[in-house]
Amino acid sequence: MTTSHEISLTLTRAAEAEVLTGDPGCRIALLADADGTGGALTSNRSTFAEGADGAPPHTHEHLTELFFVLEGALEVLVADEITVLEAGDLLVVPPGTTHAFAAAPGRTADVLFVFAPGRERFEYYRLLDRLHRGEGSWDELDATQDRFDNHYSESTAWQAARGTQ
Repeated sequence: MTTSHEISLTLTRAAEAEVLTGDPGCRIALLADADGTGGALTSNRSTFAEGADGAPPHTHEHLTELFFVLEGALEVLVADEITVLEAGDLLVVPPGTTHAFAAAPGRTADVLFVFAPGRERFEYYRLLDRLHRGEGSWDELDATQDRFDNHYSESTAWQAARGTQ
């Protein structure tokens, strides 16, 4: 039986994954992008230093985002609610839902992220990496919100939880 949409076989060995280290608080291993999975999904693994910030509040119009905490603890905003995910916890955030994440205060976090359907994301992470290295302007990131389906927003709940302005 054939289908109109075939998923590509993808194997990424840990030793061969591209790793981004421009953000001193987070290491991102690029595992699978949409072009390599037949558009089925995109995936990365992020390792956060103790209490390190991850993504600020944002939504995806078309993507579902899955979080699986491998080790440590991840503080997560979903809508206006803040929760802490522990090792072994899984969270699925549907499109249109405001969310943000960071290593929980005083904790590190190792997290597998999966986006479905797949959408080009590796270039988004590479852009973030360059910006953390001081190579470019944050206006470049703002200009890519539609391209990468990453729409930044504000959250007073997240600001209060993270102690930011």
